[in-house]
Amino acid sequence: MRAYAVRLNDNADLWGVVGLLHDFDYERYPDVSANGHPNRGAEILREKGVDEVIIRAILAHAPEVTAAEPESSMEKTLVAVDELTGFLIAVALVRPSRSILDVELKSVKKKWKDKAFAAPVDREEIELAATRLGVTLDQHIQFVLDAMKENADQLGLAR
Repeated sequence: MRAYAVRLNDNADLWGVVGLLHDFDYERYPDVSANGHPNRGAEILREKGVDEVIIRAILAHAPEVTAAEPESSMEKTLVAVDELTGFLIAVALVRPSRSILDVELKSVKKKWKDKAFAAPVDREEIELAATRLGVTLDQHIQFVLDAMKENADQLGLAR
C-alpha cells in the first residue's frame, strides 16, 4: 500500500494504516458477511473514532457485503494488493529458501496458472483490480513483489 501511495503521489502513512487495519477483525469475525468481516471491524473502528476515510477504504475491499464499491485510488489499490500479497507470500514459502527475495515474476506466473496452488486466492479479482489501477497484471505483480522485497526483513520473508 505504501509503495503504491508513493507511486501515485499520495499519503503513504495513511495508505499504510489502511493496509495494516483492513483485516484486523478477520480472525475474530472470519465470516465475510453483513454481520461479519469487514462490517464488524468498521463498527469497532467507528467506536474508536477512526477517520471515516480509513473505514470506507476497509469497507470497499469487500463490496459484495458492504455495498461500498472501491472508488478512490487508495480503495482500488487495497483491493488490488490484498489477495496478491498473500499469493506472493505463498509462492515464497514453497521455495527452498522461504524468501521473497528469491521470487521472480516468472515463478509467480507459473504458480498463477496452477489453480490448485493457493486455490482460495481470487485471481480474477486481482486481474480486474490491476486493470482498475491502469496497469497490466504483470506490471502489478512485479510492482508489489518489488515492494515486498524492499521490506522482506519486516515481513519475515528474508533469507
